[in-house]
Amino acid sequence: MTAPRVGQEAIAVTTALAAAWVAFAVLVWLYGESPLVVARLLFDGTWGTAYGAGQVIFKATPLLCTGVAVFVGLRAGLFNIGGEGQLAIASLAVGIAGHLGFVGALPSFVAVPLLIAVAAVAGGAWALVPAMLRARFGAHEVIGTIMMNRVADSLVGALLGGGLAVAGSVRTADIAPSAHMARLDAVVPALRGSAASTAVFVALVLAVAAAWGFRRTRVGREVVLIGKNPVACEAVHIPVRRRIATALVLSGSAAGLASAGTVLGYKGYFEMGLGAGAGFGGIAVALLGRSSAVGLILAALFFGTLQQGGLAINGHVPREVMNVLEGVVILAVSLSDADVRRTFTRGVVGA
Repeated sequence: MTAPRVGQEAIAVTTALAAAWVAFAVLVWLYGESPLVVARLLFDGTWGTAYGAGQVIFKATPLLCTGVAVFVGLRAGLFNIGGEGQLAIASLAVGIAGHLGFVGALPSFVAVPLLIAVAAVAGGAWALVPAMLRARFGAHEVIGTIMMNRVADSLVGALLGGGLAVAGSVRTADIAPSAHMARLDAVVPALRGSAASTAVFVALVLAVAAAWGFRRTRVGREVVLIGKNPVACEAVHIPVRRRIATALVLSGSAAGLASAGTVLGYKGYFEMGLGAGAGFGGIAVALLGRSSAVGLILAALFFGTLQQGGLAINGHVPREVMNVLEGVVILAVSLSDADVRRTFTRGVVGA
């Protein structure tokens, strides 16, 4: 990465964090509280205890997956904001598949990877429609993914109401015991009571693999080049349309993997609304995390801290203040980074 690019990213991140702190201080002050006192409560409720830290890790796990999803799209010059729908469809697919009889007969080391694969396939499949619309007709992926989010909401509700849910509920039946991902407190007893699970390792591997793939594989390098100049790539016979479709489908698969933390590692079933918000939270993670695995991981932990911290400060200020800070970060990064603005406003790829 060139020095000017590093400087640009540092400025964007610093600006976003500074804007978030100012917004936090102002909002807390408007509620008649001391920003420093509330900030201390936020820390005490998160990293101040082992349980709080475990909850941060739990909330950061799906955010990291959806952050990687947005990151993959951004590297291709695409803005995938369909993580909500991709995660919902993948979660429903995992909830249904995990209850199938043959899954219960499988050992954990087979059942868990199988359902993780189901999540990736389902998320990628849900991204296929906007991917094809973008690659074939030049339809902006923002419009396509928003459309698919709405369709996913309706489809999930219809399927649960049509017989896939347990009678009198809005959730699927429990997945097989062998398909559950272990809680981290089995290894770190201090985390007892928190919902953190080994699904965090799925998210970590995903982040590292995505960053590595863009640097070390031919397809990954071509996707990055297309994100910078698709017209030039077309001129040197890089399959622009195919790579765009591939990037968006892989982005959807990454979003679908967030269900490992919510369905496999936490609830043990899918219910309406499970994981809601993680798709949009991934946008903030990707924008703040920039173009490295370490950055994405730290950004996911930051927003996981805000989500858990919102519960800790709810007795003093509404926890929705944390949602406002998330929006401030997205806005600040978007305004301070020319590459992000160009990606978001680009219309039709010249392919």
